[in-house]
Amino acid sequence: MPVLEIQNIQKTFDGKTRVLDGISFSLEQGESVAIIGSSGSGKTTLLRCLNFLETPTGGRILVNGNVIFDADDPATKKESEIRRKRLNFGLVFQNFNLFPQYTAKENVMLAEQLLAKERPDYRTNKKEIFAEIEKTAVDLLTQVGLRERMDFYPHQLSGGQCQRVAIARALALHPAILCFDEPTSALDPELTGEVLKVIHGLAEKKTTMIIVTHEMAFARDVADKIVFMDGGVIVEQGPAREVIEHPQMERTKRFLSNYASNGQEE
Repeated sequence: MPVLEIQNIQKTFDGKTRVLDGISFSLEQGESVAIIGSSGSGKTTLLRCLNFLETPTGGRILVNGNVIFDADDPATKKESEIRRKRLNFGLVFQNFNLFPQYTAKENVMLAEQLLAKERPDYRTNKKEIFAEIEKTAVDLLTQVGLRERMDFYPHQLSGGQCQRVAIARALALHPAILCFDEPTSALDPELTGEVLKVIHGLAEKKTTMIIVTHEMAFARDVADKIVFMDGGVIVEQGPAREVIEHPQMERTKRFLSNYASNGQEE
């Protein structure tokens, strides 16, 4: 059974501007998919729909066989359900979105601390729960190579280090699917390498991931499959190396040819 099934997802803004039109694909446990395409193709909107930062106007989303969203079922759109559904996805934003008033460790701990307050044993076991959450944060920051900087504030860290804190934060709640929205777009080449190395390590550990990226070589080498989007639709999808090295659709060929010529998206 796929860990994620996206069925005919549509998104329309203002009742007339269709940004996503019938997006469908599935993701197996431990699999990574890279979503590529030119600016405005709907890649980020798709991730925002999966994380319920936007509400799809059509289609269904299933996680581990359970319907967590159905555009035709009002019960799946209740505000009270949104936070619970978001726990299925960990999202790493383009620009980190760290809280500047908290240290790296505190940023990683924050979401788990907020959820812990809802536990029935929170008042009686507060000290032990905090210690457990802190240990998880330390372990994750160690995993992304930031153990020595866990008490630094975001302004004391480089862009690459901030993005690695953001990755640790996204992993803290053990999401079923980890989502990256162009995680290197705000970084220079040297810092880009730091972040890609961490994501590569997650892929080797069989972390289930969706990666919106403009790094074609990285997508080819790390992702199991590629989804190429254009104009809010999926033009082509398949095994990563096949799509990158032997695209079948003319639109995909033009996009990749332009990228190879200019070293950037259209």
